[in-house]
Amino acid sequence: MAYNEHLADKLRQSLRERKVPFVEKNMMGGLCIMVDDKMCVGVIKDDLMARVGPHVYQASLNQPTARVMDFTKRPLKGYLYVNAEGWDDDNELEQWLDKCLEFNKEAKSSKKK
Repeated sequence: MAYNEHLADKLRQSLRERKVPFVEKNMMGGLCIMVDDKMCVGVIKDDLMARVGPHVYQASLNQPTARVMDFTKRPLKGYLYVNAEGWDDDNELEQWLDKCLEFNKEAKSSKKK
């Protein structure tokens, strides 16, 4: 198992219920979910990868289940990992997804035009 399929299914279900179009890509040994051609949220092993952006990044890190995303051995600003205690509860997962989708509106696409 490269990434937690249960979490991936929960994300898919929530995005479908919200009627948010998305594309899945295998990245970094996990699953990345793209919304509007922008990395929005994903799954790395058993962690939720959340792109919350710079405005709520520090406050989000104060959550006990969140930590710096340092996949490249350097912190990635605006990205964080959320452990299973922070996403297993549907309400908490929805709150994280809300943050990711809110930032996605202002995030820049890296897609070449």
